[in-house]
Amino acid sequence: MATETHAVDTHAAEAAGHAGEAVGMPQIDFTSFPNQIFWLVITLVVIYFVLSRISLPRIAAVLAERQGTITNDIAAAEDLKLKAVEAEEAYNKALADARVEAGQIVADARAEIQADLDVAIAKADAEISAKTAESEKAINAIRESAADSVKVVAKDTAKEIVAALGGASDAKSITAAVTARMKG
Repeated sequence: MATETHAVDTHAAEAAGHAGEAVGMPQIDFTSFPNQIFWLVITLVVIYFVLSRISLPRIAAVLAERQGTITNDIAAAEDLKLKAVEAEEAYNKALADARVEAGQIVADARAEIQADLDVAIAKADAEISAKTAESEKAINAIRESAADSVKVVAKDTAKEIVAALGGASDAKSITAAVTARMKG
């Protein structure tokens, strides 16, 4: 028991010795600075190696991949822009060709219609000329017929007038007088 008391006293003395030390923040305890600096350097070296060997290469690879993707996209956009310009030029050329072709088709159609119209006009002129000739023949026939009818009527009328006036007339002298008068 005596040993037990001694052990308890020793333990109490150690506790009292520690109680005399300043208790506070270990970060500002100057006696532990070398130990803290050692672990700080070890921690920074480990962080440096983790960052330089693992994290930064992965980040650099991602950035390089993004830069490559951006460069490829820009190149593809330039190619598409050139293709769009070429397509626009082809469209404008096709449009101009179509307008020229449409103008040619219109000109051909006008020429064909004009040719058909000329044929129709020539046919109509020929028909009109034929009808005019027939009409002139008919008119001449009617004139001759009318002149003959006028001669007959004039002869009959002259014969009746001479008879009414009490003169003697023969058909030959009346016909000669009517014919002379009709000629002018």
